[in-house]
Amino acid sequence: MSILIDENTKVLVQGITGSFGARHAKLSLEYGTQIVAGVTPTKGGQMFENTVPIFDTVGEAVKETGATASAIFVPPAFAADAILEAADAGVDLIVCITEGIPVMDMMRVKSMLAGSKSRLVGPNCPGLVTPGHGEKSHGGCRIGIAPGYIHKRGNVGVVSRSGTLTYEAVWQLTQLGYGQSTCVGIGGDPINGTSHKDVLEMFNEDPETEAIIMIGEIGGTAEVEAARWAREHCGKPIAGFIAGATAPPGRRMGHAGAIVGGEEDTAQAKKKILAECGIAVSETPSAMAKTLLERWGR
Repeated sequence: MSILIDENTKVLVQGITGSFGARHAKLSLEYGTQIVAGVTPTKGGQMFENTVPIFDTVGEAVKETGATASAIFVPPAFAADAILEAADAGVDLIVCITEGIPVMDMMRVKSMLAGSKSRLVGPNCPGLVTPGHGEKSHGGCRIGIAPGYIHKRGNVGVVSRSGTLTYEAVWQLTQLGYGQSTCVGIGGDPINGTSHKDVLEMFNEDPETEAIIMIGEIGGTAEVEAARWAREHCGKPIAGFIAGATAPPGRRMGHAGAIVGGEEDTAQAKKKILAECGIAVSETPSAMAKTLLERWGR
C-alpha cells in the first residue's frame, strides 16, 4: 500500500519537451515510473526517448493512454491553464512543479477545482515518490523532481512544504535503515491544492504507513490545523519540524507562503501547538528522523 501513487500509476507529463520537463521525465522513467504520455501543443505525433508518445492536448493523451496522473512542468504564465486542462480531461492526480504562478491565477484554479474529482498537489512543489523494492527501487513511482536514489521502501510517510527538507528527512530515514511508504511535497505557495491535514488523513488510513514526519514552516496555519486534527484522530507517531525560527516578522522567506501574518504563523507558536497536540518536535533539521524514531520507540 501507499498513498496517491504506486507502481501501477500511469503518468503523463505536461511540458515534456522543455529542458526541465524532459530532464525529470527521463529520470522518472529510469526510476521505473510508468510515463505513458507527454503533452506539448503543436508537437503531437512526436516521441520522447523513443518510447513515450507526445500529444497536443491532455484530453487526447488521457483518451489514448489511460493516464490518471499528470506532472506539470510549464512556465508560470501557462501553469494555471495547464492545471485546469488536466482537470477538464478527468485526471485524478495533478502534480504542479511550477514555481512563481501568480496568486490570482491560483485563486481561480482553487475555485474551479472545487467539487472536482481531480486532486492538485502543489504548485511550487517537488512532487511525490512512492519507492519501489530493490536496490534501484524497481517498480516505484516518482512524479516531480525528488532525487530517486535516496528513497527506500518502508513504513514512514513524509509530508512537507519544503523540497530540500523533504529530501533531508528521507535521506536521514534511509541512512538509519527506515524506508518510506510515500513522500509528498505539498509546496510552499500561499494557495495550494493539498494540505498537511489532507496528507495526514491519507497516511492515517494507509495500513503500510506506521509513522509520519511532517515538515512545515512559518506562514499560514496549515500545520496547526493538521496537528489539531491528528490529536483527535491519528494514533500513529508523528515527528514535526518547523522551519523559519529566525525569520524576521513581516518578511517573506524563500517560499511565497512563508510570511508571518498572525499569532499562529510564527515558528515558535507552531512548535508549541504541535507539541501540545502530541507531535514530537525536532529542534533542528538534522534530527528529524531521530526525533521520529524516539517517539516511535525504535
